[in-house]
Amino acid sequence: MTRIVIVGAGIVGAACARILARRGAEVVVLDRSAAAGGTSGSGEGNLLVSDKGPGPELDLARYASRLWPVVTAELAAELGPTFPSIEFERKGGIVVATTEAGAQPLLDFAAAQRAAGVDARPLTEDELLAAEPSITRSSTAAVHYPEDAQVQPVIATEALLASARRAGAIVRTGVTVTGGVRSATGRLTGVRTSVGDVSGDAVLVCAGPWSAELGDLLGAPVPVRPRRGMVLVTTRMPHRVHHKVYDGDYFGATQSSDASLQTSSVVESTAAGTVLIGSSRQQIGFDARLDVDVLREVAAKSLRLFPLLRDASVMRSYGGFRPYMPDHLPVIGPDHRVDGLWHATGHEGAGIGLALATAELIAARLLGGSTDLDDAPFQLDRPGLAPHLRVDRPAEVV
Repeated sequence: MTRIVIVGAGIVGAACARILARRGAEVVVLDRSAAAGGTSGSGEGNLLVSDKGPGPELDLARYASRLWPVVTAELAAELGPTFPSIEFERKGGIVVATTEAGAQPLLDFAAAQRAAGVDARPLTEDELLAAEPSITRSSTAAVHYPEDAQVQPVIATEALLASARRAGAIVRTGVTVTGGVRSATGRLTGVRTSVGDVSGDAVLVCAGPWSAELGDLLGAPVPVRPRRGMVLVTTRMPHRVHHKVYDGDYFGATQSSDASLQTSSVVESTAAGTVLIGSSRQQIGFDARLDVDVLREVAAKSLRLFPLLRDASVMRSYGGFRPYMPDHLPVIGPDHRVDGLWHATGHEGAGIGLALATAELIAARLLGGSTDLDDAPFQLDRPGLAPHLRVDRPAEVV
């Protein structure tokens, strides 16, 4: 039996643990914090195709979009009615341009997505108002994406881990990885931790923005950097936002390599009746201090889409760190520098949505099998990452 050590109990690690355990592997999940205690617990639960241009990430997102309804049903049947719902909802997304300059680029982007198979439907002004009666009357173009969906990310992570446990996986939180262990041939055969060594035939790093730190410890750095985002949450209010609605600047912000602050308006309701207002992107390391200027800018931009939010009360704000990669693609697969080391990281803000597809690719590579998707664009040895890779030092040899 193959024994796999997964480092990271966020949604990507949880999805990998579930599929690997269900396919017969012996799985141990380690996390120095709690399950969903990092990026997965500080996101909005987006499952989006609307924000991805034609290419490998969109292909991965469309693959994941097909998996989510299936896995949602499986989890509900397996865990029973006493386990909280993961709140999967195919609510659809609407992207809106609010300037004349932004209208045609939005429509051109949607046309390119349609050519790649995405259901992207331009809306007339009357159709937009019928879908979102409270939206601004100053829109210049709008596109509806019926495939966009949402889940509650913490509950989804816990559900995937619960399913993994039922298949035999062991989940150990509060355990810090301090280094790696290699055989005399150089193969990684486990990790050193704060509670002793944990052996495995493979070590899979699913530590999000902290994957760079893990790579350093294991002697094979990966160029993942934290990119901070902040979100506002209103008090409960009448249901006035019916889709995930965001302005046309959002795609540019996700694909930008600029380290400075970027904000765009993203507004959606939750099952609890609150409204989530985002979003921001900023590379400032792991600085978690509250930044009122960022929140002010996010709030101001939301009014361009929904003027009614001017009277909304903000209940809280929170921030998190997305795992940013320099070429905007996740790393999914083996490390070509260290035998036995694997990665599933670097999804930036799309990790919730891409988790199930990522797990399918990992399972096919680790245990054998095939998927509906070519994983070559996500390999660590792809040309776009070559300038960013190095090997610092080996893990301990035993």
